[in-house]
Amino acid sequence: MLTRKQHELLMFIHKHLNDTGFSPSFEEMKDALKLKSKSGIHRLITALEERHFLGRRAHRARALEVLRLPEDMTPKRPRASDVIPPSNVITPQFGRPAPPPASSMVALPLYGRIAAGVPIEAMRDVGHTVEVSAAMLGQGEHYALEVAGDSMVEAGILDGDTVVIRRGEVAENGAIVVALVDESEVTLKRIYRRNNTVALEAANKAYETRIFGPDRVQVQGKLVGLLRSYH
Repeated sequence: MLTRKQHELLMFIHKHLNDTGFSPSFEEMKDALKLKSKSGIHRLITALEERHFLGRRAHRARALEVLRLPEDMTPKRPRASDVIPPSNVITPQFGRPAPPPASSMVALPLYGRIAAGVPIEAMRDVGHTVEVSAAMLGQGEHYALEVAGDSMVEAGILDGDTVVIRRGEVAENGAIVVALVDESEVTLKRIYRRNNTVALEAANKAYETRIFGPDRVQVQGKLVGLLRSYH
């Protein structure tokens, strides 16, 4: 039996996954449930995980997935023979997953470490690469950066993770981007444009939002994926 807020959050995540293909951010969940802090979202997610309504997927920046819905709302599953998945969708397989064929992997240049705290210069090193699934990428040019710092932990991005970036100079408000500040510092943050300013916002309450003039910040790419190694 779920509480009203647990049920509301579960259905919001379910709808967001169906509409966008990825789970919502903690900020989006907080706003949708009209909560004052993200700590309430953490508690609701933990409760839903303990009740096996939610699970987490590895190697994803937004890793939540709906395992089941309340019995009175669980949709009837179509037969596999009736469904033709899109070419860019990976059909889940239960049990031990088979490794992807070599042809589905792409080697991306790894350009060094990027700060997810105090900005540091990202050192380009074309001698190193990282292999990612082609299904993660889509169109456009991509590269990878290793994360240093903890300012994006509430977005599921930890120190030592590798982020996959689609190169570009445009991003919508709230997107996680690689931002070049004053042509010398590079950082990974959420970006917001308000009036004649650009805000770079961390996903950690310990860090302040930094505000710049529009000519001081250049978007160099947008986050599209995340890789994590467990030792």
